[in-house]
Amino acid sequence: MAYVTLACAILSEILATTSMKYSHGFSKLWPSLGTAFGYVLAFALLAQTLKSMSIGTAYAIWSGAGTAVIAAIGMVFLGESTSTLKILGVLLVIAGVVVLNLDGAH
Repeated sequence: MAYVTLACAILSEILATTSMKYSHGFSKLWPSLGTAFGYVLAFALLAQTLKSMSIGTAYAIWSGAGTAVIAAIGMVFLGESTSTLKILGVLLVIAGVVVLNLDGAH
């Protein structure tokens, strides 16, 4: 159940960050409200996750997955540059999350 809650926290954070892009510096009401709501929900769900999962594992997954997905959204849907170096950076973030989780499995 902790992983489901964490997945929902990650999704909320991704939606909030994407909404922030469309808020144009918080000058547009609905994307700004979506940003605020998404982050409040993301942190509430992350807090629930931490009741049964270690903080290092939960935060590594939450931040790593969020970073990787937001970078992909930027490159695929928002016209941000794509380069081998940028993709390598995203892969290194994912590798770091995997390594942290492997160490926590002992």
